[in-house]
Amino acid sequence: MKQLVKNIVVMISKTIAFFIHPFIVKGLSFLITSLNTQYIVKQLKNCGKNPRIMFPITSHGLEHISIGDNLDVCGRLRLEAYSKHLDNLYNPEFIIGNNVSINYDCHIGCVNKVVIGNNVLIASKVFITDHFHGETTEDSLMLPPNLRKVISKGPVIIEDNVWIGEGVAIMPNVRIGKNSIVGANAVVTKDVPENSVVGGNPARILQCCNLLQKEISL
Repeated sequence: MKQLVKNIVVMISKTIAFFIHPFIVKGLSFLITSLNTQYIVKQLKNCGKNPRIMFPITSHGLEHISIGDNLDVCGRLRLEAYSKHLDNLYNPEFIIGNNVSINYDCHIGCVNKVVIGNNVLIASKVFITDHFHGETTEDSLMLPPNLRKVISKGPVIIEDNVWIGEGVAIMPNVRIGKNSIVGANAVVTKDVPENSVVGGNPARILQCCNLLQKEISL
């Protein structure tokens, strides 16, 4: 009899846990995200309405970063704006527009200028940078990479309504035109015209306006 009662109690406990557990997890996740969002928002240069920034995030120089309305950020984002590296000073300008979505494990770095327009969708594991560690001169190459002067060859501008696929790398001095799509694992080293689909390493135009099934080298 005692064993039967014990089995019933265990069964009831497991049933309650089965139904309640998801609500507890969701509640804790919501709380952690809310606290993390408020912690990050207080450090930003400017912040729009309704941001959602999941934990964890690695950040530097948030005081140089401005975000618009409805930013949605998944976990493990690395967001950096450097005003100083070694003895070199910079004046970073980092702007994220409205309704931008950034998925997991992305890294965005700025020492010059990075602008992400409105309604931009960024998939996971995307790397965006406006700078390099050093040049390809003999003196620079003799130094360890982290001791080389950080240089920028130009800003990164991503215009409105751009979709950036999984694993993309966007290099300095690049403008991606509005309504464009960057295919998975592409390495973008030159400007992308608006209304284009690009892919490959280095990225090439696969489709642009009415040019279907053609590849035109950038």
